[in-house]
Amino acid sequence: MSNIVRLIIACVVMGAGVTLCGFGFWGWGILAFLIGALILVTFFFNENMLIAQFYLRKENTDKAQAFLNKITDYEKQLHKGQWGYYNLLIGLIESRTAPLKSEKYFKKALQLGLNMSHNLALAKLSLAGIAMAKRNKREAEMYLKEAQKDDKNKLLADQIKMMKGQMAQMDKQQVIRGGFRQKF
Repeated sequence: MSNIVRLIIACVVMGAGVTLCGFGFWGWGILAFLIGALILVTFFFNENMLIAQFYLRKENTDKAQAFLNKITDYEKQLHKGQWGYYNLLIGLIESRTAPLKSEKYFKKALQLGLNMSHNLALAKLSLAGIAMAKRNKREAEMYLKEAQKDDKNKLLADQIKMMKGQMAQMDKQQVIRGGFRQKF
């Protein structure tokens, strides 16, 4: 359902609730007003996105993917503030099956904007992991520094520390017996 249609339905239902209260049917009016408020909340927070986040926390990616697939055109069905989060969720699901293909979703999420700093840090940390898989150390370091700067609450501190350790291992793997770096 389009977001504009949701907004119109919410306004109509809330208006009906006010009208019912005006005619003295307080019980039905309050109920209609609450239903209208619930519909209005789904304008800002899409129910498919909320359910997909729930299943991702439970690590059930198949069901999360199914609920995200119900969003056919995210530009029409989601509020503009949720576009980045939609791409972030798609990237997280895609990274479990094909990590290198998920890069475009993380970059799109950063481009569209994420409101919370720990989500920015998560996207940048994922991009750092992809850059490490591609053996692009400079880009990985850049994303790691940005992720560490965005992780204000230190929610991803352990993952960032682990990723830095892996980068150190990546340097050791390039050095061969003679002490020279391996040429690619």
